Amino acid sequence: MLKQFPIILFLLSVAFCLQAQPQYPKSNLYLFKVNQEDDGSISFGEPRYLTAFNAEGYNNDPFFFSNTELYLSVKEPGAAQSDLYKLDLEHQTKQQVTETPEPEFVPARMPEYYTFSAIRTEKDGQEEVYRLWQFPIDQLTNGKPVFKYISGIKDYLWLNSREIAIYKEEDPTTLSIVNTANDDIQTLATSVGPCMLRLPNGNLAYVQKSRYDDWKIMEKNLYRRREPARTLIETLPNADHFAVLPNGALLMGKGSKLYQFNKFTDDNWTEVADLRFYEIRNISKVIVSPDFQVVVVAD
Repeated sequence: MLKQFPIILFLLSVAFCLQAQPQYPKSNLYLFKVNQEDDGSISFGEPRYLTAFNAEGYNNDPFFFSNTELYLSVKEPGAAQSDLYKLDLEHQTKQQVTETPEPEFVPARMPEYYTFSAIRTEKDGQEEVYRLWQFPIDQLTNGKPVFKYISGIKDYLWLNSREIAIYKEEDPTTLSIVNTANDDIQTLATSVGPCMLRLPNGNLAYVQKSRYDDWKIMEKNLYRRREPARTLIETLPNADHFAVLPNGALLMGKGSKLYQFNKFTDDNWTEVADLRFYEIRNISKVIVSPDFQVVVVAD
């Protein structure tokens, strides 16, 4: 029995290390042009496969820095962790933006335009710490943490230069607004999904989860924060990521299909595209550019 003890310790340590590693499932990005008809219907065309350079790897967290610049998280097979890349959609080129010992993900352009932010996974002893960093667009310096003490941020949304909405995977998950000047935190909701977006009217939309399947997309008035959020629509079953179109309509993906909901004209989700023809089978995220391009993340 004593001879087996070191083996048991070894297996336990391996299991712990595997559990501590960030998960990088295979995923790819696809770009579509969206055409909107006079009757409000939309169609998708001019498809482009954006991540052929890493077809068997992890490609996620896309964010439009402009209509022609797309940042994303990339982990190639065999790489130790994810780094950030920039895709120039006009010239069809790519550039690695970060190359650090720590993984970075969820890039976003900051409101003052000359900097961008990303979540960095740092080591604090045996613990992993998720900290929000900011970097100059020109990459002339190494960047710095946005907050001195706040960590655990898994997703976020810049509201303006002083306020940021953050998502933390606590028990329960939380959606809060933080003042970057003094780190003051105001919790808006609990048991939420990671996706949060501004609507054209300035309100915040997010997913309210429950123990059941009746998850809802909520609308929160940021100018009257004491008022309760109101329900816009139930999500598609077990889907917690959505996009907002320029006209305010919502877009969600499920399986190979995309669905639209416009609170002014629709009673429920309406199927607008089936992307099986492009071998897209399991959509996990959808994002929209200012000029009405759509990027789909799918495995």
